[in-house]
Amino acid sequence: MRLIIPALILAFAIILAPILWFVIPMMTGQSSSGTGPAIDSQARIEIEILNQQVEDIRLRLEDIREGMTALGQEVRERPAFQAQRPLLQQQPQSDGSEVFEQNGTNSIIDSYAQVVLIADRRNVNKGLKTAGPSYLAKKLGRPREVLSDKCEPMTNPRLKPKLKTQRVGPIRVTMLQPALDSLTRVFENVRITDPDLYARINTAGALCVRRIRGTKDRISTHAFGLAVDLNIDGKLDTLGDGRTQLGLTILADFFRTEGWVWGASWRREDSMHFEISRKQLDQWLAEGKL
Repeated sequence: MRLIIPALILAFAIILAPILWFVIPMMTGQSSSGTGPAIDSQARIEIEILNQQVEDIRLRLEDIREGMTALGQEVRERPAFQAQRPLLQQQPQSDGSEVFEQNGTNSIIDSYAQVVLIADRRNVNKGLKTAGPSYLAKKLGRPREVLSDKCEPMTNPRLKPKLKTQRVGPIRVTMLQPALDSLTRVFENVRITDPDLYARINTAGALCVRRIRGTKDRISTHAFGLAVDLNIDGKLDTLGDGRTQLGLTILADFFRTEGWVWGASWRREDSMHFEISRKQLDQWLAEGKL
């Protein structure tokens, strides 16, 4: 019992820490600095790391219970004249600071590329809907008449003049001008709110006029210049595993505010992928931008 109590106290403290982190500022009226939609990126990183430690503590408690059961059995079977084994030395209660010492480093910044589970991923887009290939083709026309599995030039006379290649924040991409303008605002908010994350953003591509691989003629959103694939530190995400880099979960908040859909919510999760929502597309059409 003496072994379990400190471990339970530690587990409870770690579980309670992220809750207090958000609740106390809300009760006191404090708000995070910066203009971006993320509450506090450093706090979010710390909370994700703490959550990972909760599972480790649970497993350690299971080991302690099994050890105590085995010890109790040994004591019951020991001859009456044998001296009782001294109690194991109780470890000092931890303040939880060691949870950040992982992966050989104690740097918070290195956590941006850490792979984590996507929490409640079916609802990460909060009401935003994808435009979809059929809707895009109906509103904008096909990007080119004949599509293959390879990236080819756009031939749509309405869209081609609006394609631009330029540096947007930390990356250089080719997209339709309204999407570039929107992406510029996203990255500027990230730069102001979380410059460390901003400096580590990389891209796996944007415009690619092709059909979706494995289909006969289904058009990729990338073919319209309205989608971009991002990652942290150039490390590509594994498609469809329900996990992503922690930095991408933070970026998703900024993109959602600007009317972009995150591919993490799809049946086959694609968390590097961000594309314009139907709502945002309709707004640009109403404003004459497309």
